[in-house]
Amino acid sequence: MKLVVQVKLLPTPVQASALEATLRACNRAATHASTVAFNRGVRDRNGLQKEVYADLKAAFGLSAQPAVRAVKKVVDAYATLRANLRAGNLGPSTSRRTGA
Repeated sequence: MKLVVQVKLLPTPVQASALEATLRACNRAATHASTVAFNRGVRDRNGLQKEVYADLKAAFGLSAQPAVRAVKKVVDAYATLRANLRAGNLGPSTSRRTGA
């Protein structure tokens, strides 16, 4: 049985600032991981993680879980893009991005 609970965060101003800084660091890390994935043609999670994990932790100050999640975010985004290109979901039929 699954139980779904909706929770509202009410951080203090200091906590809100820390959360925002963490989210910005995660997004910058994902951008870096995406650049590496694109430039090196790495498409799988394990391969990309091997390439960028240490960099994400050191350069962006992330702990293990956010670093791994940034990698997964990138891999999932590229998978979604490939699926949409194959399905012709990106633009009109005359667009170069339809994959036709």
